[in-house]
Amino acid sequence: MNWSLPENIATYGGKIDALFWVITIVTGIAFVLVEVGIIWFCVKYRRREGHRAYYTHGSKSLEVLWTAVPALALVALGVYSASVWAYIKGRDAAPSESLHIAVSAKQFEWNVTYAGADEVLGTSDDFSTRNQLHFPVNRPILVWLEAEDVLHSFFIPQLRVKQDAVPGMTIPVWFEATKTGDYQIGCAELCGLGHYRMRARVTIHEPAAYEAWVGEQIAARAASGEPTVVAASADLGNDVGDGTGQHAGHDHSAGGM
Repeated sequence: MNWSLPENIATYGGKIDALFWVITIVTGIAFVLVEVGIIWFCVKYRRREGHRAYYTHGSKSLEVLWTAVPALALVALGVYSASVWAYIKGRDAAPSESLHIAVSAKQFEWNVTYAGADEVLGTSDDFSTRNQLHFPVNRPILVWLEAEDVLHSFFIPQLRVKQDAVPGMTIPVWFEATKTGDYQIGCAELCGLGHYRMRARVTIHEPAAYEAWVGEQIAARAASGEPTVVAASADLGNDVGDGTGQHAGHDHSAGGM
């Protein structure tokens, strides 16, 4: 069993990992102390011949101590967590230079919509991929997340991204990768019988390679006269083929909020 966290390739991944380990250590210490106390009480106050039970109120000092210490620890963790949450999830947390991409989840696939030549989502030159997410390295990415049918969960462990997609809501999710490569989106919410195969390929490009890829998609759409929809290969466990992806209409510039 691998007890380590997944590889971190997100700019804010270190903050999340540090928070994870702080909470794990604090709760681990609390767990050990409580279990040791339980075992000690079981041994010390076990039934023994010749010993009679007696009533004792206990110690007010100890009661104050074991109430105040966990309370202070909880408040400290709350303040620490709030600062990390505000940095990642706060209002207008996404950098202004973010590249905007729309992701629409449905049973059992991920439809991704990119801005076309005008770099604005929700216009006629948008194009889509099915079960593929492409973006450049070292640039903030702002995903506008939607769900068409039921709850799904947009989960990319290496980017420390995990966000529920809720029907009727458009939820912004931002991240910035520090490394190129191929990874996967998984659905981390039980969403139906096909939940186990609801995966998509994540490809992180060098900036020039990403621009070249976008140019290829725009050219293919112009040549065909139809919306460009690229399906991921079936080795991800998806029964995918050619089809029209769902466009998520958001009038946001690809270059800013």
